[in-house]
Amino acid sequence: MLVKSDTGPATDAIQRVLVVDDSRLQRHILISSLKKWGVEVIEAESGEQAMEICRTAPPDVVLSDWMMPGMSGLEFCRAFRALPNEGYVYFILLTSKSEKNDIAKGLDAGADDFLIKPVNSHELRARISAGARILSMQRELSEKNRVISETVDKLRKAHDAIDKDLIQARKIQESLVPELTRDFGASRVSLLLKPCGHIGGDLVGMFSPGGARIGFYCIDVSGHGITSAMMTAKLGGYLSSTYFDQNVAMEKRHESFYALRPPAEVARILNDRVTADAGVEEYFTMIYGTADLRSGHVDMVQAGHPHPLILRRDGSAAFLGDGGVPIGLLPDLDYDQFETVLAPGDRLLFYSDGFTECNLACGGMLDSDGFQKLVQSCDAGQTGQEFLDDLFWQLRQIMAPGQGMEDDVSATLFEYWGP
Repeated sequence: MLVKSDTGPATDAIQRVLVVDDSRLQRHILISSLKKWGVEVIEAESGEQAMEICRTAPPDVVLSDWMMPGMSGLEFCRAFRALPNEGYVYFILLTSKSEKNDIAKGLDAGADDFLIKPVNSHELRARISAGARILSMQRELSEKNRVISETVDKLRKAHDAIDKDLIQARKIQESLVPELTRDFGASRVSLLLKPCGHIGGDLVGMFSPGGARIGFYCIDVSGHGITSAMMTAKLGGYLSSTYFDQNVAMEKRHESFYALRPPAEVARILNDRVTADAGVEEYFTMIYGTADLRSGHVDMVQAGHPHPLILRRDGSAAFLGDGGVPIGLLPDLDYDQFETVLAPGDRLLFYSDGFTECNLACGGMLDSDGFQKLVQSCDAGQTGQEFLDDLFWQLRQIMAPGQGMEDDVSATLFEYWGP
């Protein structure tokens, strides 16, 4: 440990100094001064001997004469810098040379500083102190880099664990939509769900209690990521296509069969449940419809979701609905219901704002009119899942280049072909 004193370097960054000089007298002069400052000193009479010492026990500072028989100080400096030392070593060349070209050669070889012979004790102390400051900063920087490296490694491991969990979470979320296409008699419901990350906040689904009645929906939970995905998992239970006793869109009648509740009533029930939970800050938009497969009559409720688009068999199209308030924002809300009638060959499309708010390569967003044109640009002969996949492909073609999806994209398509 370095002993601090008024005459020596005020630092503990330097503990071992290697003095290299072929002159015994010169080594004695340097060693005497260094030992007064409490520094451990090692000596070598040649560059070759110094290299052997440095290979086994590198010092903190090297004081080396330039002119020596055999390996010169310049050659020793180059060879020393080539060693795989873990920490930095401060190298001072002792020389009678003062020409700029000579100094440049020394710096190129790896020297940090120079002392002109004969060496003055006060100047030696100042050079050692300067080296101590540099070594102290270098070691502090190395320690910080070590801490940063360890932290990055921990973060990488944590990220890998989270990534693994998210992959599993995506599988669980995909299980909420067990089938993407289902035929109901001659008619069909098809679903599209494309999260912008591992998991998303959109949910689509369909169910039928039988009796030529079906329900289908498209939901978009506020925000992105884990909390939104957890909300979709909860909603998936509320609108289960498998467990009708848990599905709030159904009610049991006469203890023997299930019937579909009116869409407006379903929106009210969901709003009451979400707002009653004080720990839930998320809200969601929804479009939910029920269809009578015998008549083509469709009842719908719109809760802040984009307007559903009806696609007539003759090629015409129109938006439906008046907007409505998202579910979970305000308690004790009643929702309005609206209706339409489909003729055989007509289609009804629910979709999320991941379509209409997509950033385009030409600037701006797609918006509703652009979405209608995008839909009508798809091949009219495509149906079901093929139509939705083509619609999503068309969207990717007009997105801003080099930009990934910023929002989840989802859609529900109901194709009516009569009883």
